[in-house]
Amino acid sequence: MISNLFQQIIFKLLIIVTSVLFCAFLLLTRVPGIEILGIGPNWLLIWVVTWSNNSSIIGGLVAGLVLGLIQDAMTAPYPTHIISLVFVGFITAFLQKKRYVQEDFISIALVTFIMAIITETLMAIQFGLMGHQSFAEVWIHHKQVALGSAIISSLWAPILYFPLTQCWKEKKNH
Repeated sequence: MISNLFQQIIFKLLIIVTSVLFCAFLLLTRVPGIEILGIGPNWLLIWVVTWSNNSSIIGGLVAGLVLGLIQDAMTAPYPTHIISLVFVGFITAFLQKKRYVQEDFISIALVTFIMAIITETLMAIQFGLMGHQSFAEVWIHHKQVALGSAIISSLWAPILYFPLTQCWKEKKNH
């Protein structure tokens, strides 16, 4: 009994760590055919949405914090991703707990679309506050980035969502 529980915990941790590292690696690569206007999917955002849809509000907050730290480590001098990913983790988990979001591909794609726009908007605000560019310049660029990121991330969200939730649910049932 204890051995089986230990195996489930190890398996779940292995899936979590492997999938996070895989998503972080995908952020660094530009695979031809999965970009829109040079903008690729925000894989860590998709991961946070997937995790938060299957966990508690605290779990969503922690996932957003950890993945925000990982993304900040990869993009050192730029504004923080922590704020936006913690917000995404909280809102997604909150919506799931209130049963506003179902566990189907369309709902996950829609939530990812909205969360990508929110994430890019929070990043644009941070860029504007840095003072290197005016808010007007930031907002002009923001529209293209936010829409491109939202479209491509929402299209790829079900591809990541389905296998991860199946792995997490399968081990819960045993």
